[in-house]
Amino acid sequence: MAASNPNHPQIVILEHNAQQNQCNFSEDKYYDYSQRAQWLRAAVLGANDGLVSIASLMMGVGAVKEDAKVMVLTGFAGLFAGACSMAIGEFVSVYSQLDIETAQMKREKRVTNNGQNEVELEKEKLPKPWQAAMASALAFSLGAVVPLLAAAFIANYKVRLGVVVAAVTLALVAFGGVGAVLGGTPVARSCPRVVVGGWMAMGITFGLTKLIGSSGLEM
Repeated sequence: MAASNPNHPQIVILEHNAQQNQCNFSEDKYYDYSQRAQWLRAAVLGANDGLVSIASLMMGVGAVKEDAKVMVLTGFAGLFAGACSMAIGEFVSVYSQLDIETAQMKREKRVTNNGQNEVELEKEKLPKPWQAAMASALAFSLGAVVPLLAAAFIANYKVRLGVVVAAVTLALVAFGGVGAVLGGTPVARSCPRVVVGGWMAMGITFGLTKLIGSSGLEM
C-alpha cells in the first residue's frame, strides 16, 4: 500500500494534462472562424481586387502602348481611384447592413424583452463600417502595389509584361493561401481558384484592348 502512494500523484497529473490537452484541441478544432468573416472578407476582396484590377488595367494599356511610363501612371491612377472606390463601397454597404441588423435587434428586443447582457453581446457582433472600409482600401493598395513595382523598373516591353504576370501570379497564390488559412478553409482549393480568376481577368482585358486598338481606333 505504501509503495503505490508515490505513483498516485503522477497518475493524477498525467490525467489532468491529458484533459487539458484535449480541451485545447477542442477549442482549436471548434474555433468560430465566422468571427473573422467581416474584416477578412473586406481584406481578401480588397487585396485580390487591387491586384487583379490594376494588373489587368496595366496589361490592357500594355496591349496598345509599349511605353513603361504610360503603363505605370495608369496603374497609379487605378490604385488611387480603386482604393477610394473600395473604401466608399464597403462603408456604404456595411453601414446599410448595420442599419438593418440594428433595426432587427430593436424589434426582437421589443417582442422578446431580452436582457441587457444579451443585447450588449449582440451589439459587439454588429458590422463595423469604418473597419471594413479601412481594411478594404489598405488591402486594395497593397495588392495594387505588386504589378506597379513589377513594371516600374523594366524598360523592355515583352519582359515587362512577363514580369507583371509572374509577380501577380505569385501574389495571387500568397493572398489565396493567407485568406484560406485565416478563414480556416482548404488552401489547395482556394489558391487555384484565385490564380485562374486572375489569369482570366488579365487575359480578357489584354485581348479585348488589343482587338480594339488594332481595329483602327486612334490612341
